[in-house]
Amino acid sequence: MGWSIAEVARMSGVTARTLRHYDDIGLLEPAYVGANGYRYYEDQQLLRLQQILVLRELGLSLAEIAESVESEPDTLAALKRQHVRLLSERDRLARVAETVARTIIELEGKTEMAVRINRPENLFEGFENAQYEDEVRERWPAQFEQSQRHVASMSAADIEQWQREGTAWMIRMAEMMAAGTPVADPAVQAEIHTHYEGLCRFWTPSKEAYKGMGQMFVDDDRYKATYLKIAEGLAEYQRDAMVVYADEHLGD
Repeated sequence: MGWSIAEVARMSGVTARTLRHYDDIGLLEPAYVGANGYRYYEDQQLLRLQQILVLRELGLSLAEIAESVESEPDTLAALKRQHVRLLSERDRLARVAETVARTIIELEGKTEMAVRINRPENLFEGFENAQYEDEVRERWPAQFEQSQRHVASMSAADIEQWQREGTAWMIRMAEMMAAGTPVADPAVQAEIHTHYEGLCRFWTPSKEAYKGMGQMFVDDDRYKATYLKIAEGLAEYQRDAMVVYADEHLGD
């Protein structure tokens, strides 16, 4: 026995009009249509609707949501992957909430003219990822959407493996930097080629974009701090190596 479109709308908070739209575009078809012409939904459709709503909360467009749910037929695997993304977003929003709470405490009891922010940088904790994504989305919109789709398709194990490989790669670069290996050396450029090929799993940077990314590693404090954990000067070393690679191998 299925649930009517009105019952699903009441349970999910999604309007019947939206559910009909999802049906029209092939995103969420009902289990069957009754003799009365009404749409009815069963367990499988409710699970799919949950996935759709999760991905919508994560900021994906309807086209991206459709691609994501169609590419992951295993409902349990999809939910596990989405759970990882939700936990990550929860942690980011928790940092934003803490930032706002500190600001409220600091402002309470002060008149507008008397307000003085003791540590201005604390006003912006938790917003770093969103700011970076906005910049990338604006400069390279097609590539940003491509990378977002790829990340959405990754499992928790995939992400963990990717992070381990990235750390190992940075350590190899730091060892060559410590040995005084020039950035144009074939060994360094081979590592940069590995880096570029890894990026191409997510998006394909042009010469300008790849150079811009290298500069971002130096200029963006969040990324710079990651490199500093490995070795002083590593961000600059990688940037210079990326410039050499881009000039020799990439088109505009």
